[in-house]
Amino acid sequence: MENLIHVIRQQKVMLDSTLAGLYGVQTKALNLAVRRNLTRFPEDFVFQLDEKESENLRLQIETSSGAWGGRRYQPYAFTEQGVAMLSSVLRSERAVQMNVAIMRAFVRMRRIVATNKEMGARIEKLQKSHAQTASVIEMLVHDIDQIERDLQELKALPPVSRKKIGFHLTESAGSRK
Repeated sequence: MENLIHVIRQQKVMLDSTLAGLYGVQTKALNLAVRRNLTRFPEDFVFQLDEKESENLRLQIETSSGAWGGRRYQPYAFTEQGVAMLSSVLRSERAVQMNVAIMRAFVRMRRIVATNKEMGARIEKLQKSHAQTASVIEMLVHDIDQIERDLQELKALPPVSRKKIGFHLTESAGSRK
């Protein structure tokens, strides 16, 4: 059921033809019932797709074009509230059963979206933590490289000859008696 729900105008909607198929009525009859009860279907419950939205949707779900016996008008999109209102307009037992199934699908989709938001926040937090750790590691590697270069320079210097400081016994000093 979730794959029958589309996102159009940043709203989760179902198309009139999809709903008509689920309810077992013709799309024309479904839309006629809505037109007869317009006060029950404000714009936030149902809206008609424009040509661009209809074309984008047609490409996504591969519906037929109007040129070969397909739709002659732009489809209507019903929001979750619009689908719920349809049960009061279409009073058949099948319509009631399908409405229950559709409402459950909308609820499942809300849960999925909420879960995805939580996972997105966790991933973002991990990415930030990873970025900070990577930055510290880069600094440490840079410091280690600098120490290694300094050691190489020190090794390349000629050894320093130093005079020994202090009292030294030599052979001549030991022969004095």
